[in-house]
Amino acid sequence: MPKIKSSRAAAKRFKITGKGKIKRAKARSSHLLAKKSRKNKRKLRSSTLVSTAERKKVKRMLPYR
Repeated sequence: MPKIKSSRAAAKRFKITGKGKIKRAKARSSHLLAKKSRKNKRKLRSSTLVSTAERKKVKRMLPYR
């Protein structure tokens, strides 16, 4: 049986932690930053985890991780 290709888009966006959780970057941090507060922009720099509802979809896109 052939190997499954992992989604390159997902591989660039998500990282798997040691315990199997999935890290992601926060959205809304690329443009229109002048109207956002300093505190809000600082919070957007930190990473967060993918929700448990979406975890199954992301794991299917990354079969060998």
